[in-house]
Amino acid sequence: MEQSMTRIIGLVCGCLLALTVQAQEINCQVNVNYDQLAAQQRTDISYFGQLKGVITELLNNRRWTNDQYQPAERINCTLNINLLKSTQQGAFEGNAQLILRRPVYGTSLETNVITYVDRSFNIIYLPTQPVFFRDNVYTDELTAIVGFYAYMILALDHDTFKSQGGTQYMQRAFTIMNLAQTGRQSGWLVEGDKRNRYYLIENYQAPQFLPFREGLYNYHRVGLDGFSANPVQSRKILLDLLTTMRKIQSQVSISALFIGFMDAKVEEFTNVMYEGPLAERKRAFDLLAQIDPGHTETYRKLLY
Repeated sequence: MEQSMTRIIGLVCGCLLALTVQAQEINCQVNVNYDQLAAQQRTDISYFGQLKGVITELLNNRRWTNDQYQPAERINCTLNINLLKSTQQGAFEGNAQLILRRPVYGTSLETNVITYVDRSFNIIYLPTQPVFFRDNVYTDELTAIVGFYAYMILALDHDTFKSQGGTQYMQRAFTIMNLAQTGRQSGWLVEGDKRNRYYLIENYQAPQFLPFREGLYNYHRVGLDGFSANPVQSRKILLDLLTTMRKIQSQVSISALFIGFMDAKVEEFTNVMYEGPLAERKRAFDLLAQIDPGHTETYRKLLY
């Protein structure tokens, strides 16, 4: 598997352990915040610890692929869950933030690949009921959402190590979205928020976004991994990616995928371009301000 060849940093750090131990694919830190629930809805704190444990177990200890991962190769991510309201026993409405990270070759650093905010994390969880995820079957919102996240993590991570390397996992996430239509929950619906899970995976698998997926690989595997050796090439690759994104954006006005990607990359893109010549920095600023107008003031430092 190509990841076993390319995750060099992780292999070096964990080479001795990797000789004898194999691990699951995902290493996700799950956090559950319930501070905004009404006082009477959070009297049993252990309940939320159980919910955290169930999600952590499903994400980190289930085998999502047939690939062999070593402990140091696991995909690092964070899932922050905010429970805002409980409509009945075990039923919660809230939001979630999924942050996917990837190592940068030749450094001790990690880069955020995407920071996706899910505004429809609405679930039912009762400790007395077992939680099982099954491919090709929609059973409940909790397992569908977690399974969707897992396959999106795998798809995006693989795409950064191999051109279109995450296709099979992207297709599995798309299948979950289709199955979840039966639940009629807002996070899966075409008539819902343009930033919901439906639109995240719809963007990702749409033909017009294929150049973005290829750019995702070029930027991370060639540009970012090779930045210390060839910053000039890395900046060119980034400008090419931004140009591609701008072209796609002219066809798709609101993209959940682009929003999550840019939220993860604001500071990084600014830092990558900052040491370049003024003409490059101006071009980068123009593209960034058009793609991600909400962070224009951060990008403005490129002009000075």
